[in-house]
Amino acid sequence: MKTASYFLRPILAFFALSASLVAHAERPNFVVILVDDAALMDFQVYGGEAATPNIDLLAESGALFTQHRATPFCAPSRAMLLTGLDNHLAGFGTIAEVLPPEHRGQPGYMMALEPGVETIATKLRRSGYRTYMTGKWHLGHGEGELPVDHGFDHSFILDASGADNWEDKPYLPYYKEAPWFEDGEKVDLPDDFYSSTFLVRQMQDYLEADEARPEPFFAYVSFMAVHIPVQAPKSFTDNYLDTYREGWDGIREQRWRRAQELGLVREGAALAPQPATIPRWDDLSEDEQRIAAKSMAVNAGALEAMDAEIGNLIGYLKASGQYENTVFVVTSDNGPEAGDPWGTQLQFWFDLQGYSRDYDTLGERGSYVALGSGGASAMAGPSHLFKFHAGDGGLRVPLIMSGPGLPEAARIPAFTTMADVTPTLLKLAGAESDAPGTKPITGRSLLPLLNGEAGTVYGEDEAVGFSTSGQAALYRGRYKLVRNLPPHGDSVWRLFDMEDDPGETIDLSDEMPDLKADLMEAYRQYAERVGVLELPPGYQVEQQIAHNIREKLWEYYWHWFLLAGLTILIVLALLFIGARRLLWALRAR
Repeated sequence: MKTASYFLRPILAFFALSASLVAHAERPNFVVILVDDAALMDFQVYGGEAATPNIDLLAESGALFTQHRATPFCAPSRAMLLTGLDNHLAGFGTIAEVLPPEHRGQPGYMMALEPGVETIATKLRRSGYRTYMTGKWHLGHGEGELPVDHGFDHSFILDASGADNWEDKPYLPYYKEAPWFEDGEKVDLPDDFYSSTFLVRQMQDYLEADEARPEPFFAYVSFMAVHIPVQAPKSFTDNYLDTYREGWDGIREQRWRRAQELGLVREGAALAPQPATIPRWDDLSEDEQRIAAKSMAVNAGALEAMDAEIGNLIGYLKASGQYENTVFVVTSDNGPEAGDPWGTQLQFWFDLQGYSRDYDTLGERGSYVALGSGGASAMAGPSHLFKFHAGDGGLRVPLIMSGPGLPEAARIPAFTTMADVTPTLLKLAGAESDAPGTKPITGRSLLPLLNGEAGTVYGEDEAVGFSTSGQAALYRGRYKLVRNLPPHGDSVWRLFDMEDDPGETIDLSDEMPDLKADLMEAYRQYAERVGVLELPPGYQVEQQIAHNIREKLWEYYWHWFLLAGLTILIVLALLFIGARRLLWALRAR
C-alpha cells in the first residue's frame, strides 16, 4: 500500500495542478483604474474636451454607466471602492485633512481601515490571485496600514492626499514631505518621474516580473491625475490652448448641451445654478482669464497624458496575451476640485517650495495649477457644484467596465455606487465576499445589470445615503435629499427630482413636505446605522483644513518657531538695554 501510495502521489499532484491551471485560466484578471478628481464628462466618451481614445475604446467594447455615484471626498470613495462598504463602516467618515478634533479617534473616523474591514485585494489573494497597486493610497499611514498590510503582494504608493507630479515634494504644508513607499519601505523617486508615466511603468514591471505565474492578477492603478497641483507635459497641454479661451461660463454651457445630446440628462433639463460665490468670467482681468483658460488646458492635457499611459498598459497586456482575459474598471473618486490656495495665507510656503504660476510654463515642473471654483464648476457641468459638496457635481462620476463576459457597447442608466465595484469583481472571480469575523459588504453586485437579468440593483423604495463632513445626500428612486455647506452652500436641506431636474434647480420641499419628511427620516436612519457624527457648530471644510495645516506646521517646525521667538526676545532685550545705556549716557552729559 505504501508503494502504491508513493507512485500515486505525483499523479494526483499532476491532476491537482492541472485543475488549478484550468481554474486560473477561467478566472479573469482585473485592472482597476482610478482617476483622481475627474468629472462625469471629463472623458471624451462622456462628452469631454480631452482626447481619451483608450478609455473610450474600453467604453465602446464594454459597459458605460451614466448614474454612478461616489462620495464627494477622495479617501471615503477609495475606501468604498476597495472594500465594498459604506465609507463610515470602513473607517473613513471624511479625510484626515479636514477632520475636526472632536471626531479624531472615533469609530468610523479612524482615518485607517478599521478592524474587520478587508480589501478586495485581501479577498482575491485568499482566492489565489496575485495583487498589485501603484499610485495614491490615502487609506492609513501608520504601522500595519499600508497596502502591503491589506492584501497587496507588491505596491509602489503615495501615502498622502496628493503630491507633486514632477518631483518628490509635497503639494500642501499639511505634509512635511511626499511619503512614497514600495512594499512598506520609504523610497525616493527617479529623476525622470512624471506620475502617470511612472505609475503605469511600475505596474507593468510588477506584472512582467510575475508573468510566468499561472494565477490571475488584480492590478489597481490609482492615478494622481488630475488632483492638484494639476500638471502635464507641455506637448499635451498645447493641444488645448484654444479650447478654453471663451472661459468657464462658456464651457459649462457647452457641457450642458453635450450632456443632453448624449442622454446624460433629459433634453431641455435646466442648467445647474452657478453659485454667487463664483465670479463671472467677464469680471476677470485679462491676465486672470489667460491663467484660468490655460489651467483648464493643463487639466485636459493631464487627462490625455494619463490616457496615453493607459494605452501603454493595454498594449503590454495585448502583447503578452493577457488582454482578452482582463476585466477593466475605470472610474473617479469624486468630482472636479477647485483647490486653489494660491494667494492665501499659505503663499510663503508656496514660495519656499519654488512653485510659480508663470503662464509660459504652467503645468510644467515647478508650476502649481488648480481649476479654481469657476473651472471646477465648468468641468462639473451639467451638474451642481463640485468636489467637497453633495451636489451631483461632487458625487456623479464616470464608470466603465469592460472585459470577457461583459456586454459590448452597453449603456447602463441604473443608479450605482462606488461600493458596488468590489462585490461585482468578487462575483466575476468566484471569490468569497465575506469571511468570518469581517464586516459584511454593503454594496451590490452589478452583474444583474451587466448580464441583462435586471434593470436596477436598488429598488425604487430603497434609500441610499452619503455623508462626508456634513455634505450629505440621500437618493431614493428619482428623488434626492441634499445638504451643501458654506461657502458655496447654505446648510439647508433641499429636495429634488433628479429625472426631471438633474441640475438641482427647483427645490420641491414646500410642494412635497411629506416626501421630504420621509426622506429626512430615512437619512436619519442611515446616519445612525453607519455612525455619522454630528459636526461641531460653525464647521466649514476650508476653515478646518486651514486650522489643521497650522497644527501640522507647529508639529513639524515648533523648534524653529521657538528659536525664532527666542531670537526676537533676545534682540528686543538687547535693544532695550542699549536704549537705556544710551539714555544714561545722554543724561550723564
